[in-house]
Amino acid sequence: MKSFKQRRLAVLATILAFGLVAAACGGDDNNDNAASGSGGGSGSSNCTGDITGSGASFPDAFYQEAITKFADKEPDLTVTYNAVGSGTGKQDFGKNLNDFAGSDSLVKDGDGPTAGSYLYVPTTASAITVSYNLPDVDKLQLSPDTLAGIFQGDIKKWDDAAIKADNPDATLPSTNVIIAHRSDGSGTTNNFTKYLDAASDKWTLGSGDTVKWPGNSQAGAQNTGVAQIVKGNEGAIGYVDLSDATESDLTWASIKNQDGTFVEPTVEGVQAALSGATVESDLTYNPLNAPGADSYPITAPTYILVRTKYTDAKKADGVKCFVNYLVKDTASISKDLGFASLPSDLQSKAVAQLDKIQTS
Repeated sequence: MKSFKQRRLAVLATILAFGLVAAACGGDDNNDNAASGSGGGSGSSNCTGDITGSGASFPDAFYQEAITKFADKEPDLTVTYNAVGSGTGKQDFGKNLNDFAGSDSLVKDGDGPTAGSYLYVPTTASAITVSYNLPDVDKLQLSPDTLAGIFQGDIKKWDDAAIKADNPDATLPSTNVIIAHRSDGSGTTNNFTKYLDAASDKWTLGSGDTVKWPGNSQAGAQNTGVAQIVKGNEGAIGYVDLSDATESDLTWASIKNQDGTFVEPTVEGVQAALSGATVESDLTYNPLNAPGADSYPITAPTYILVRTKYTDAKKADGVKCFVNYLVKDTASISKDLGFASLPSDLQSKAVAQLDKIQTS
């Protein structure tokens, strides 16, 4: 399997090669949306200035790659995104410290933004892997009840009877289980625990951006921090987004879905889960524990929070320009980074959401 860095270099090389060919042909790659301000051609009049975002680390690899490619298309608009976690991103947004926020979880009272001050714009979705460190076990299957037992600390050894029942042909060691989880308020934590709450009657820790993990567990900041704990400790297990798990060369389990099939975390499994998700009127949706034999059950959505009203019209235009591009024009890079594009109907609704932004 190619590392994330190798795949990123390949993507950038392809982009550069395409740009050189287009320049040699004297082409102008302006797209029809440029005049309407939807982030089309280079130098669009409303794609100027600078905008900043902060929040979820779950989509960070995708967002950073998209920002790099967007800069080639719209060089007059500078976009910065700081992956500080969904919780901090929402707090920043509520304090007007950013122009948009990334969040994998929905806004609740006390998160920062007030009701009516924001809109959800879904951007992409990906898998939350259950990554583990057992050098002699290269294939592992886990059912929801077994996962619940592991992450709430009831299952303490890797040769526990419940893990053996999910893996009858595996030779499991008596190594202690080390739970790795997020230290920060996290949409990844929210979606992972929401999945366990929905899929297993044995789960007792509830769900949220933070939960009270067992006292002997280990905490890491952002997805990369959890990945480091798993990678550095034999017997460790943690929940990590597919992109960061791939970048860290982690090994992950197949998870038993609602139809009883053990499914690996893949873009195809994510797309299968998305196809059956119900979209609410505010464009939030829940693909967790989705039905379907091919659905990866721990599929998480992610959103950009935009303001319903911006006092700076130039900032508003910049946010519309970038987020429109992020939703519509990134299919060429998303899959290679472990992310799924939105279904076409949801993509259209996400773009239309931007038309609701007002300025004052």
